Amino acid sequence: MTKLRNSVGERIRAVRKAKGLTQQQLAELSGLDDAYIGSVERGERNFSIDTLEKILSGLNVPSYSLFYNSDNDFDSLNLQFIDNYSSIINELNPQQVQNLNNIIKEFRDAFR
Repeated sequence: MTKLRNSVGERIRAVRKAKGLTQQQLAELSGLDDAYIGSVERGERNFSIDTLEKILSGLNVPSYSLFYNSDNDFDSLNLQFIDNYSSIINELNPQQVQNLNNIIKEFRDAFR
């Protein structure tokens, strides 16, 4: 099970960095110790579901976002984009999100 633990830890780190958070900030948001967050990210901790729930809450992301893993560089690049896009969206109001979606659709249509 170490591979899954390492994969989830790497995703936690990627999402945290995409959101511009330090380990200490994530620790404060999740109610955990920053050294503990670091050990989870490195795959050194066999953490509980309750701990994972706290980390997800601190990151403000759904659980499925941590369980995606791909060895494909293109998929990894897409996932990095999705992490960054999600981080941006979390800071916008609904009208701004709609405006951003409209802009993205126009870009997509321009490349067809």
